[in-house]
Amino acid sequence: MRARLPCRLAVPYGASEPKRLDIFPSATSELSPIFVFIHGGYWRLLDSADSCFMAEHLTQAGACVVTVNYALAPVVTLAEIMRQCRVAVAWVHGHAREFGGDPARIHVCGSSAGGHLAAMMLVPGWEADFSAPNNLMAGATLLSGLYDLEPVRLGHPNEWLNLSKADVAELSPLLRLPERAVPLVVSYAPSETAEFKRQSETYMAARGCPARFVAMPATSHYDIVFGLAERESPLANAVLETMGLR
Repeated sequence: MRARLPCRLAVPYGASEPKRLDIFPSATSELSPIFVFIHGGYWRLLDSADSCFMAEHLTQAGACVVTVNYALAPVVTLAEIMRQCRVAVAWVHGHAREFGGDPARIHVCGSSAGGHLAAMMLVPGWEADFSAPNNLMAGATLLSGLYDLEPVRLGHPNEWLNLSKADVAELSPLLRLPERAVPLVVSYAPSETAEFKRQSETYMAARGCPARFVAMPATSHYDIVFGLAERESPLANAVLETMGLR
């Protein structure tokens, strides 16, 4: 994708190197909805350069694609990772028209730890801290996300996250639900653990507004995300419909 599509790579949204974006403009000439992808990796692995596999399909369908990079644990805290992602989304809003994006149609997506971070973009009230309008997200897609961090605090990942109970209360999307109905696509693989499934189901129910669950048979926690790049995938089609491109 990076080699053959029109793109702007390693665009800084902050002063330090990890704070960068890769931007793939829409193939259309009109202001387009923006698909912002936040990668997973248990908050300690991967990079935005690994995350543009959906760019060709979505840009040809009429979306701009932006992949977000952020500093990783344990070099920084989870609170700082979340803050960097919010800075990135606010930057995308402020600069959207420069790459043909519609600042009123930002759709955020993440998988696994990225699903957690994408859900935290739906938490109300943070935008004012970054000179952005409230209710910035027009929609979201959450794939095999983590929405309750208490099991994370009690498990192996806390060796690099060092979460406290106060961190769990502040950084769990299930405890910081959005105040308005945001079009939402949720999916998890059939082979996920019971806890991943429970968290997705609980988050959808707790929001109090409809969420579209998309079944993705024959996928795993690690490859469900590639459905975003497949033309006949129920996941890709649901995302495009939610962004008004179907």
